[in-house]
Order: sequence, then structure tokens, then C-alpha cells
Amino acid sequence: MPTAYVALADRLLDCRDGTGTGEWTTRAHLEGRRLECVAVSPDEPNRVFAGTFESGLFRRTDRDGAFDRLETPFESQAVTALAISPHDAETVYAGTEPSRVYRSRDGGDSWEHLDGLVDLPSEPEWYFPPRPHTHHVRWLAVDPFDPDRLYVGIEAGAFVLSTDGGETWRERPEGSRRDNHSLTTHPDREGLVYAAAGDGFAVSTDGGERWHRPQSGLDHRYCWSVVADPANPDAVLVSSASGASSAHRTESAESSVYRRRDGDDWSRLDDRGLPTGEGVVRAVFATTDFGDSWSELPVAWSDDLTEKTPRGLAVLA
Repeated sequence: MPTAYVALADRLLDCRDGTGTGEWTTRAHLEGRRLECVAVSPDEPNRVFAGTFESGLFRRTDRDGAFDRLETPFESQAVTALAISPHDAETVYAGTEPSRVYRSRDGGDSWEHLDGLVDLPSEPEWYFPPRPHTHHVRWLAVDPFDPDRLYVGIEAGAFVLSTDGGETWRERPEGSRRDNHSLTTHPDREGLVYAAAGDGFAVSTDGGERWHRPQSGLDHRYCWSVVADPANPDAVLVSSASGASSAHRTESAESSVYRRRDGDDWSRLDDRGLPTGEGVVRAVFATTDFGDSWSELPVAWSDDLTEKTPRGLAVLA
């Protein structure tokens, strides 16, 4: 059953093509909560995690059930990032504001703090401009070839790497970006990590140890989302804007999507059915040919949702 979970600022949408005919239905959960992130594993499609900014972490274990708030030892109830290990769906990571990383090995029933993150030398330089007194974990990723290799994006201040499951941390490896918004790996290319950051794009081919910054053709450098082509590890898409205001503020929004293939320059994807440019904050569209053409998800959006920007997205084919 194709399903898309969309985290909005005030609810979580459960969008399904229940019959496989393109007739999607939408159900809202956690209305009134400030959603930050959502995660689901294809190995456990009935178990969905949703992080909120003020109310902590929620989990659903029944595909048609309700979301229950989890009792956690988190220092903060602002859950800003989630990741489920591709090696074991019982292993779940959560990041918070202020920046902390926690791990569950039993599908969310119990959690442990992976401490040491804020003891890194650069931590005094970390800050989030809208709330400059703090910072948060914006993104978490588990290496698909090594379950102990963790990638963490701090907004804003550092890319952080662990090679021992969070027992120890390394910060700011050579060439890495400071303001990482999203990270992605590839199941067919060991060592490959892509980063979309407020200070540009970066790629590592050795598991985050060193980074390169190919920017030619990327006219907008405030990058937000990144995804690799499942069929080609050397092809990547990013969404980007000229700066934070044009990326996030509805009244001045202007964002675009770029594609890079096989080491070529970036190309901006215009006139392919994807809304880009002035007036666009974020859109929920899909492509089946990695950017050659786009179509809006055939989901019934109510009028009050048309101007809300998705903050997280998880898709099950």
C-alpha cells in the first residue's frame, strides 16, 4: 500500500493509496502538535515515529491506530531528528534541541543517551540564528554498510561523525559543511555521503572523513534537501534557495531544484512539471525518472493545508 507521511507544523498527515488505483485518502494525526520529523522503516511499516518540538516523541505500532506519546529520558521535549537503522529496525536514533543524541535498541521502548556530543571543542560556536542561545540536531543517518557509523548534522555549527555507535564523536572533518540541513547515503556505494547545507553542498566518498564541494552551476547555495538516485549513486538532487529568507518565508519564498550527474555541473530543473522559483517554499511532488518529469502527489489537500510547508516526509512504496 503506497503511503506518505507528511509532517506539518501543526499535524501529521497519513496519505495512502489504499486500492493501488491512485485514489489517495488523507488522515490527520497529532493535530495541534508542532511536528518536526517523521520516520518509518520498510521492515516495520506499521511502526511510525513522529518527533514534535514541545511534546516529545510519539509512536504508532498499529497501522490504523493512534499515536502514543513515549516516556523518554530526553533532556528536552524538542525532538528535531529521527533515524531508523537500515540494519535493524529495532534500532532507532533521536536528536533533540539542545543538541543531544539518543538510541533505542528495542523499537522505542527504552532509550540511552549517547553522551559526549556537546563536549566537542567547537560546541561553543554552535548556534541556531532564530534562537541564538541554542542549537539542535537537524539530521541523523546510519551508514548502510556499517551499523556503528553515524552521521549527525548540527544546525548550526558542525558535521559530526561517530565510528563506534556513538561512544565517541569526531567533529568538522576536512571540507565538511557547518550548517547541515540533510544528509543521505547510498545502499550501493560504500562510503558515499551527500550533504545539503545552508553554506552549500558537499560530498564525501570515504564515509565522512573528507569532503569535496562541487558547486559549479549551483546558482542557489542555501541547500535544504538532498536525495541520491537509487539507480545511480553518482546522480543527486538538491533543493536550494539564495538564502534563509527566500527558503522559509512564504511572503518572499523562492526555491529551486538542481540535479548533478556523473561529475557534471549542476543543472537547474525548470519546466518539467515541478513548481520552482518565486512563491515556492516547499512542495510535495514526485518523480519516477529522477527529475526529468514531476507530478504532484495525488493527495486530497484541504484548503487550510495548501499554504503549510512540510517539515518532514517519509514514503513507503
